Amino acid sequence: MLHKSEECTMLDLLVVGGGYVGLSVAVAIKQAAPHMAIEVVEAAPAEVWKKDVRASAIIAAATKMLEIFGVWDEIEPDAQPINRMIVTDSKASDPVRPVFLTFDGEVEEGRPFAHMIPNVSMVAALRNACERLGVPIRHGVRATGFRDTGPSAELTLSDGSVIASRLVVACDGVRSKLRDLAGIKTVSWDYGQSGIVTTVEHERPHEGMAEEHFLPAGPFAILPLKGNRSSLVWTERTADADRMVAADDLMFEAELERRFGHKLGQIRASEDRRAYPLGLTLARAFVAPRLALAGDAAHGIHPISGQGLNLGFKDVAALAETIVDADRLGLDIGSMNVLERYQIWRRFDTFRMGVTTDVLNRLFSNDITPVRVMRDFGLGVVDRMPRLKNFFIREAAGTSNAGAPKLLAGYPI
Repeated sequence: MLHKSEECTMLDLLVVGGGYVGLSVAVAIKQAAPHMAIEVVEAAPAEVWKKDVRASAIIAAATKMLEIFGVWDEIEPDAQPINRMIVTDSKASDPVRPVFLTFDGEVEEGRPFAHMIPNVSMVAALRNACERLGVPIRHGVRATGFRDTGPSAELTLSDGSVIASRLVVACDGVRSKLRDLAGIKTVSWDYGQSGIVTTVEHERPHEGMAEEHFLPAGPFAILPLKGNRSSLVWTERTADADRMVAADDLMFEAELERRFGHKLGQIRASEDRRAYPLGLTLARAFVAPRLALAGDAAHGIHPISGQGLNLGFKDVAALAETIVDADRLGLDIGSMNVLERYQIWRRFDTFRMGVTTDVLNRLFSNDITPVRVMRDFGLGVVDRMPRLKNFFIREAAGTSNAGAPKLLAGYPI
């Protein structure tokens, strides 16, 4: 249904944002509805994604969706299964960190509850899928104007071009320009914390074990990567995080070693370390006429649960199923009647996760003795109740919800 006039390009679906969520939206819908004209526009230059040294935790339900996309075989050689997880609660100076909670990593036969995947591997596989499906990706252009014209939306880009589309999907991050252009408000606050992200090489193998240490300044997560390497998400008060990132390698590794410990032998941190401010941002609406928000454009949460990207993948699965079902019924995919189904499907789950991460961060990012005693008691109780632990792990893996979108259950749309 693509055609060009003297004024603008006409599409069925325009995705703004070429990260994992935006690319996944394009792949999911184009795979199920090949007749649709779909395009992705991305503000970043063409090769910038190759410089991303970070890794992400991908839950079991999301790996099922990637299998349906036909990209998991390409990603899996670089993916590290998380076979076990432990949770501790202590001070950085404590010589011994008692383990209060442990999780075994398998939710189904042969399927761990999560994998750690290098971001470049995931983006490369999704970009290859877009190429196979005939979805073009335009780089170096950003949205500067958005207008609902009735039968379509018109998006003005920074290069002066105009694209009309029956539906526009905003996947352009927590500071979404497109969300602002559409007049969608947010609820947000800053935690006064920043997450230091880096990679560590260590002497001994991690054996696929992830660790979450609750320290007074915030959680310190050690997440296994392929080989003797781990990805760190280290939460500190913003001023301290900025100071540590700016410190020389010797001082940074000394502070890191106090928190990381010696269980994996000698450690060496990557020179590439960055601090990202942490906060909570929830869009007041996930849809507007001819527009849907997905991923961080709809919600930005604290990384304490490792669910931020996975919430985005849940958006992808729900939105794709909503749009494809409507198209097969001959409905207008950009109408509010159709988009409201997506909003209802995703809004409560997102709000619940946002509140949960907010409460957990406030509960564990302090050293108030009575609070610490209560939370450690609660962790210990959960650890001694196998059924409750199994419920939590299946929730985290995204495999417990009978009403989940088809893609997350491993079925094509």
